Amino acid sequence: MGLPLLLALAMQYNSLAWWLLLLGGLSDAADGWLARRADGGSSWGARLDPLADKLLISAPLIWLASEGSLPIWAVWLLLARELLISGWRGVSSDGAPASAAGKLKTILQFLSLALMLWPPLWGDQAVVQDLRTIGAGLFWLSLILALWSAWQYLKSPRLEKGQS
Repeated sequence: MGLPLLLALAMQYNSLAWWLLLLGGLSDAADGWLARRADGGSSWGARLDPLADKLLISAPLIWLASEGSLPIWAVWLLLARELLISGWRGVSSDGAPASAAGKLKTILQFLSLALMLWPPLWGDQAVVQDLRTIGAGLFWLSLILALWSAWQYLKSPRLEKGQS
């Protein structure tokens, strides 16, 4: 979904971009629910799911930074965190399941993007601006949570003992 979402944003198909983001988020939630019902899914799925999340979230974040809606340093800091933790999780034998803080961070990121990408034709200009402001606030909250959860992952006993 990342590439079609980015193309929709670039072509100013705001409504399509918003629906693609929603579809990506809902399919991610359904995938997680199905994996839990199947007793945790597979190790392979545990490795690929976070990567798919990162692609879906990274595309609109980079676009928002390029448009000046978010500072580029904040987006790069978040993306660096994602690469670091994805690499750490990738070498773990069980895919290092996401922590509660990591899951909450992802939810906040999706909510943030959904509000920041709210199509301008879907409401009064003041309401749309308010939604985008709330979305930006949620982005900053998700960034703080992302950095905190990264610290929690990296100081875990699994990493300290050199287990993988």
